[in-house]
Amino acid sequence: MAQAVYEGVFPGSVLLVAKQEQVVFLEAVGHSRLRPKRAMTIDTVFDLASLTKPLATTLALMILVQQDRLSLDQTLGTVAPEFLGTHKQDITIRKLLSHTSGLPDYRPYYETLTKVPLPKREQVLQHLLLGEELISEPGKACLYSDIGFMILKWVVEVVAKKTLDRFVEEYLYGPLGLKSLFFIPLEQGPNRDDHACAATEACPWRGRILEGEVHDENAHALGGVAGHAGLFGTAGDVSTLLLELLKTYLGKPSTGLFHRHVVRTLFQRHSHLGSYALGFDTPSRPDSSSGRYFCDQSVGHLGFTGTSFWMDLEKAVIVVLFTNRIHPTRKNERITEFRPLLHDTIMDAMDR
Repeated sequence: MAQAVYEGVFPGSVLLVAKQEQVVFLEAVGHSRLRPKRAMTIDTVFDLASLTKPLATTLALMILVQQDRLSLDQTLGTVAPEFLGTHKQDITIRKLLSHTSGLPDYRPYYETLTKVPLPKREQVLQHLLLGEELISEPGKACLYSDIGFMILKWVVEVVAKKTLDRFVEEYLYGPLGLKSLFFIPLEQGPNRDDHACAATEACPWRGRILEGEVHDENAHALGGVAGHAGLFGTAGDVSTLLLELLKTYLGKPSTGLFHRHVVRTLFQRHSHLGSYALGFDTPSRPDSSSGRYFCDQSVGHLGFTGTSFWMDLEKAVIVVLFTNRIHPTRKNERITEFRPLLHDTIMDAMDR
């Protein structure tokens, strides 16, 4: 880890490793900000970027399924009447979660959204989502899609009758006592309480180094809360959430927050088209970021800002790697080679 900082893979990082329900390694190296310099600590809060998809949006849907308020095979047309009469009305929640909905991966919606007042942006986004054309027939191709998770946030909020950030706080993070896992709505300002956030990009669009405000442009334009990005957190709280999922999956004593059959459904691949389970990724061979030794039944996810987690469901190993690799620029992509090497080193040490 220290060598990676020295070689410029990232300014700083926090690595947490757990095995059989016990944290066996937790260490911070490097800097959470370069100018002025600030040391990285194990309590540093990171912009989790796309980890929002599995750890907020997907789990919110999971709770709604457990509450019998939603089913995975329910279609958009039966959830939100606005989709009736559109070519997306028959897309199921399952296809959106597995990235087989036929939707494109990304659109720079922020370019349109920032031209209207913040209170009206959600309505404008929904209009844009309704008009978005499919690029393949649902269920015929796999394409990782931010847009699909923007729609899933819409689904959560229609069914739950609460905003996504309030729903996950009430039904997920609050019950588990996770004080350092949260969204930061922009109206709250750039910081929340006394949490020290790792700096991300020196953003040319916003003209400043981002710290305590979401990096993703579309999530930022939406006020900081989105289905595909916007979640912030520490390695410790993320590992606590993952451990609760792992214990439930394995049928071990847990808080009972999650239902085992629902967790097991989410963690399975539901299509031969790609590597995705429902909201989570699984190892793609031979070039998985999890390296060579995580089993095929492992689940994980990456975040653009330099965050990731992998969970081996057979060996009961959790690895949380949080870095600020895009600080000060997203052009630094050296983490791509570093991640599998790190995971191989960890798993090799576990087997000794």
